[in-house]
Amino acid sequence: MKNMNIHFWSGTLTPKSDKGLLGVSMSLKLEDVMVEDVITVEEKATVKKAVELMNKHEIGCLIVVKKGKPSGIVTERDMLKRVLSGKRDTKKTRVSEIMSKPLIIGKPQMNIEDAVKLMFKRKIKKLPVADNDHLVGLVTLTDLVRSEQVIKILKKLPAKETPKRMKKVIDYYNRIISISYE
Repeated sequence: MKNMNIHFWSGTLTPKSDKGLLGVSMSLKLEDVMVEDVITVEEKATVKKAVELMNKHEIGCLIVVKKGKPSGIVTERDMLKRVLSGKRDTKKTRVSEIMSKPLIIGKPQMNIEDAVKLMFKRKIKKLPVADNDHLVGLVTLTDLVRSEQVIKILKKLPAKETPKRMKKVIDYYNRIISISYE
């Protein structure tokens, strides 16, 4: 792999897929749930430009690219922690100075169970999806938590291992699910 800022997950986690009609395995892949229209921003862009893009598209993150290849991610949280609390000038600060890196990336054929485990292990809520260094999609923890298969996975994870920021999302969807079954 040429770009050292990108880390692909190729773990050996064993998926426990659901069985569909006639007992055929129906395990969901990232390509089944990912958003394909991913908004990107160049590393050299200003934070002001990044904020404008996020507001325009009503999104919580941008994938940062250098010469068209993913190199990092900038989230609302990055903006709060690294720009606002540091009182940095949004017109002078470059995205490359505040982005999160290395970029953790999943592959389109990755099982969502493996993706959830990776996200928990790395404490991330957004997982870009790439195929041969080419960005093809994005999956968020919120997208995944809406899946019945993922809800089953999350219920098996020990509560003490759930990062606090992720626990809020999971608890919210667990409440919705329990209400819908009443």
